[in-house]
Amino acid sequence: MDFVSLFGDSIQQAIGPTAIVYALAAIGLNIQFGYTGLLNFGQAAFMAVGGYTMAAFVSTWGLSFWLGIVAGLGLTAVLALLLGIPTLRLRADYLAIVTIAAAEIVRQVVGSVSLKDWFGGQDGLQEFSDTFRSYNPFSDRIEVGTLVAWSANDAWVMLVGWTLVLLCCLMTWLLVRSPWGRVLKSIREDEDAVRSLGKNVYSYKMQSLMLGGMFGALAGFCVALRSAAINPSMFATDVTFFAYTVLLIGGAARVLGPVVGSIIFWFLITFLDLFFSQATNPSSGPLIPPSIMTETQASLMRFIFLGLALMLLMIFRPQGIFGDRKELAIDAR
Repeated sequence: MDFVSLFGDSIQQAIGPTAIVYALAAIGLNIQFGYTGLLNFGQAAFMAVGGYTMAAFVSTWGLSFWLGIVAGLGLTAVLALLLGIPTLRLRADYLAIVTIAAAEIVRQVVGSVSLKDWFGGQDGLQEFSDTFRSYNPFSDRIEVGTLVAWSANDAWVMLVGWTLVLLCCLMTWLLVRSPWGRVLKSIREDEDAVRSLGKNVYSYKMQSLMLGGMFGALAGFCVALRSAAINPSMFATDVTFFAYTVLLIGGAARVLGPVVGSIIFWFLITFLDLFFSQATNPSSGPLIPPSIMTETQASLMRFIFLGLALMLLMIFRPQGIFGDRKELAIDAR
């Protein structure tokens, strides 16, 4: 068992581009769920709209990369409006139902045959990241000691991505300490009391949904730029639930909760995957004999152990690592 390699690869994933994507998605959910109490189960839809808009503007229509970024942010705000107008005056669970359905609708639309000329169908889109890569200051592979290393493109995505995470956290920190942020937290606790004070609860909820969705769009940009390609499979339903897992591990309604949660989540899921893969590898003298576990079964163990760990976390510390138990209370009236 090569534990040096295990830790090196796990650290590489924990601070790599994938962790950035989920940190940004979870920051958006933190605004919506953690601070406002909105149950958005369709963050993948906002990510898909942002990523596909940027990619289609460049690859399909030959327009500016930066115009695609602006349009992606704008269309996610429009999507939030379309989802919020019929649901935000109702109970919280109606928003949950609508958003999870919207995520699947968006994924099926961009992957449809009838729109293949625009979005590439199930194959998706490529050749849209040249402008982004032209600004890459790294010309060669980046190595940190002997444990971790990233390609020049991954290093550039990480530099931009962690900068975005830092800026989003700073923006969140400033907003939640402003009068606007205090109203959001009051809505989470008791929206009837906020309404009795003359505040437009519907408007504040809409603003929260839009802002969280735009953070999701940033995650969608990183998804596309990380691999210089985008396709519908990148925005499956589990993307949103992984983002919620990240948020709950770090702690809801905590500025750095999504960031810490993403790092811990991807470290653990990578470490468990590699550990059981090596432990059942017959060519290296398996630590776990085939009579107990095969290589095929080992590939599922990371989800079993991580699910068990999440269950224990919710039982003994439901507020997450840095969270406060009362932050998870939702006024669903």
